[in-house]
Amino acid sequence: MAGSIVKRIVLGFLAGGLGYYLLWPIEAKPVAWSAPEDRGFTDVYEANTRLSDLSFAELSGHVGPEDADVGPDGLLYTVSHDGAILRGPLDGPLTVWAKTGGRPLGMEFGPDGTLWVADAYRGLLSVSPAGAVSVRATEAAGVPILYADDVDVAPDGRVYFSDASTHFGAEANGGTLPASVLDLIEHGASGRVLRYDPATNQTDVFTDGLQFANGVAVSHDGSLLMVVETGNYRVLSYEIDNPSAPPVVEVENLPGFPDNINDTTGGYWLGLVSPRNALMDKLSGLPFLRKVVLRLPDAIKPAPTRHGMIIRLDEGGNVIGTWQDPSGAYALTTGAVSLPDGRVAVTSLTESRLGILTLR
Repeated sequence: MAGSIVKRIVLGFLAGGLGYYLLWPIEAKPVAWSAPEDRGFTDVYEANTRLSDLSFAELSGHVGPEDADVGPDGLLYTVSHDGAILRGPLDGPLTVWAKTGGRPLGMEFGPDGTLWVADAYRGLLSVSPAGAVSVRATEAAGVPILYADDVDVAPDGRVYFSDASTHFGAEANGGTLPASVLDLIEHGASGRVLRYDPATNQTDVFTDGLQFANGVAVSHDGSLLMVVETGNYRVLSYEIDNPSAPPVVEVENLPGFPDNINDTTGGYWLGLVSPRNALMDKLSGLPFLRKVVLRLPDAIKPAPTRHGMIIRLDEGGNVIGTWQDPSGAYALTTGAVSLPDGRVAVTSLTESRLGILTLR
């Protein structure tokens, strides 16, 4: 009798657990799509160890140098998870210069010395040369900015920045990484790119309907905006004077999740934060099963794989070189920024130091 009761209790728990994973309501509504076949690290993306020989700029105990830039003062600037903006000499150490009170991600200096910051929690910010932080935009077209991600400044002074997801705010969903996982699994095309005009203090929607809008970079002649669409493994370019025109696919079917894009002499630097996830690609056309995945404990949900990688693109979007670290010693690489002395700062979502690469 007792054994029968125990058996029924166990079966009840199992049934309840199965019901939870299959039926428990969640906010995400995964959409069916068709992931391109992952060619992996082949051809121009063939694995190498060119990113394994980094030196480092110390961050004085801070972590998460997702983006970097060199200021008019010749100092190196970066961001951190705790809201601090750090600065220092090119070889470090970098120390706290300003605090945003949020989670700064992308950063870019304007021609007047203003530092523009895409803060995932607070929106578009500006930081004066004296370190004073001001909020410039918190909504566009009546929709709150929930995940400001990357930023660049056009020659005319207008500021372009991405709002990665309007469904999953970074602060409301436990941080930038958990929110990005939710958005990428849902694949709901809620990302957008916004444009702020400092002369009028107005923000408009440059383009929307993007699968996790990430890195942005204005082309050298100011005619195009390069946009990283992380969820579709590609980089697009839009005509700045005609954003409604169909975008050009500059790079597609990347072997990982692309993040930041930054201009450099003769082209761009692009970061891959992690290789693609084979399971999620296989489930791209099965939204119900992706919803089951979202109900899994965080410890076994899809997570980034440690494989450092930055890509050099020419002006036409062609891959002309990759630098990789398959060991993952310095990983979750978001991008790269050329330094005045010819070296490259390699940024990361989670590392406690800023990588410095000497090109060979």
